Amino acid sequence: MKILVVGPGGREHAIARALLRDPAVTTVEAAPGNAGIARDVTCRPVEATDPESVAALAVEGAYDLVVIGPEAPLAAGVADAVRAAGIPVFGPSQDAAQLEASKAFAKEIMAAAAVPTAEAIHISTAAEAADALNRFGPPYVVKDDGLAAGKGVVVTEDRDEAQTHAEACLTGGSTVVIEEFLDGPEVSLFVICDGQNLVPLSPAQDFKRIYNDDAGPNTGGMGAYTPLDWLEGYTETHGGVARNFTEIVVDRVARPTVEEMVRRGTPFVGVLYCGLAITSRGVRVVEFNARFGDPEIQAVLERLATPLGGLLLDAATGQLGPDRHLEWSNGYAADVVIAAENYPEAPRKGDVITGIADAEALDGVAVLHAGTAEHDGDLITAGGRVLAVVGTGGTLREAVDRAYAGVNCIEWSGAQHRTDIAAKALAGQINPGGPTPGQDHQ
Repeated sequence: MKILVVGPGGREHAIARALLRDPAVTTVEAAPGNAGIARDVTCRPVEATDPESVAALAVEGAYDLVVIGPEAPLAAGVADAVRAAGIPVFGPSQDAAQLEASKAFAKEIMAAAAVPTAEAIHISTAAEAADALNRFGPPYVVKDDGLAAGKGVVVTEDRDEAQTHAEACLTGGSTVVIEEFLDGPEVSLFVICDGQNLVPLSPAQDFKRIYNDDAGPNTGGMGAYTPLDWLEGYTETHGGVARNFTEIVVDRVARPTVEEMVRRGTPFVGVLYCGLAITSRGVRVVEFNARFGDPEIQAVLERLATPLGGLLLDAATGQLGPDRHLEWSNGYAADVVIAAENYPEAPRKGDVITGIADAEALDGVAVLHAGTAEHDGDLITAGGRVLAVVGTGGTLREAVDRAYAGVNCIEWSGAQHRTDIAAKALAGQINPGGPTPGQDHQ
């Protein structure tokens, strides 16, 4: 297979690396990629959110499969244009991508499919926001209805902060979803879909706030780890049948959602990201995304032993089948994001990065590029989240220690990272089905 990966970030670097491990994949290229991806595969200059340009490139390159990484190209209809050109695409249509592009739409789908989620109100005025905040009370959860790169959500005890965020979203031309707070730890589960059949990946946990102990503003994600030992043994009983966590999500969340999308004439083909809270009332959906989550997928794909190219092509062509089984390594993976100075507000760009080769020379360490560029022979920062350093090992502790050993090799002016990725899991402080100290997740 010859495969094109569309997108410029760390998620796309992880996908490209995993595809290169597939013996059935002869060529991987990226569009537009970044400086790190370009060290592994050929990168093609293209505007990733321009459907016609991506479709033209797909035809010119005679690719067997196009994999669309980020949410913006999906929301722009890139998958539709490539499919119309006759090339298989892993990624939902523009209509189906509304599951991520509009939180109000996602809530509508979940209500129709009886998917367990937080109660929510869709508002379009400041007065409606005030009424909704009064109704739900603290902690307040306020979400920009549209795409916000993981940074459009505020969870706060401060009512003024919640009202201010709602009004800022409205002023920016968006509407707002205000919802009840969900207690309990958060889990990410990616479910591969071919429009009908579903294949779940390994659950992961990510860390959205910029600072340790989940302090500071939301980001696109500052680190992740997988698998989640503390989830073993978690079950819920519905209709007299006890199910484990993954079975719960597939049976009560992903499958009803996919079936509802089919019923509406917009089948979902790609990956349904289920962001979930394990609350005192059971598993609840925090949000849907229509693509692999970053940085969780960097860790998840490091453990995937099943060839990725064949899996994604089968999803794109409706060939997953009802009983697809995936193989995983027996180890653990953790990644730590290194971000630019002033991220997430106004990240500084142009700082020279050093030490990546030293990090990559360490056992069980990989460095994935998200926001990097080449300038006068130097590798420089070119985005908010710049790198994700992935560690793998036989235990979670080993994986985390290796990731941080890699982080400690890398330097640039103003670089910042969290030092507590997976710390609560390692300390045995996560309580599925109840509050986890210091964590809010929405």
